[in-house]
Amino acid sequence: MAEKERQRLDKVLAHMGLGTRKEAKKLIKERKVEVNGELAQDPGLHVRPGQDRIVVNGEPVEYRQFVYLMLNKPQGVLSATGDESGQVVVDLLSPNYQSFHPFPVGRLDKDTEGLLLLTNDGHLAHRLLSPKKHVPKTYYATVSGTVTQEDVEMFRQGVILDDGYRTLPGCLKILRSGPESEVELTIYEGKYHQVKRMFQAVGKKVTYLKRIAMGPLTLDNTLKPGEYRELTEEEITSLRSLSQ
Repeated sequence: MAEKERQRLDKVLAHMGLGTRKEAKKLIKERKVEVNGELAQDPGLHVRPGQDRIVVNGEPVEYRQFVYLMLNKPQGVLSATGDESGQVVVDLLSPNYQSFHPFPVGRLDKDTEGLLLLTNDGHLAHRLLSPKKHVPKTYYATVSGTVTQEDVEMFRQGVILDDGYRTLPGCLKILRSGPESEVELTIYEGKYHQVKRMFQAVGKKVTYLKRIAMGPLTLDNTLKPGEYRELTEEEITSLRSLSQ
């Protein structure tokens, strides 16, 4: 690793999820941190993340550059990293994950639940969100109004939204049809309020919306709203292959 890639020890400790920079400095001051077998005394000591052996409280700690989290986003929480008007998804994370400064990949409306990917891997996020990739996103929805096979065909052809834009073809699956219908819808783009506007275009209203899949990721049904977990290596690999 090049000399210019060395980083301050307190910054590295914070990035490794061991607290804030202030808390990392306290660990060093309390003589609880070793680097390559020697007691660290200076928070400004420059180390090589991933190469130098760092031990805290007698336990070696592993440096990670990126973190990948699957969140079951609850209603009422904004898909953002900060907002003065309300709670954001990053607020749901523990401090050790917040220290990685993850951000949501794409957005879910405030009243929409379900699968949201959070990461600090900007390259992966950019590739997944690229309009050229047409990454599929699948939603479960309850809809006020009877969803018909005619609607299925209209969605298959792409519907014209209120601003005149014709969507890419979507795959609409009717789970239950009636005064209140249940459906699954897969779309390949991410226009503003797109699912709601697509049903509005056919004279119906979405009353509940939950994203259940994005690309190769399927929402872990053991996660309650507001809960999250790290992606498995297999899930990360599948996302990377999709974004190449």
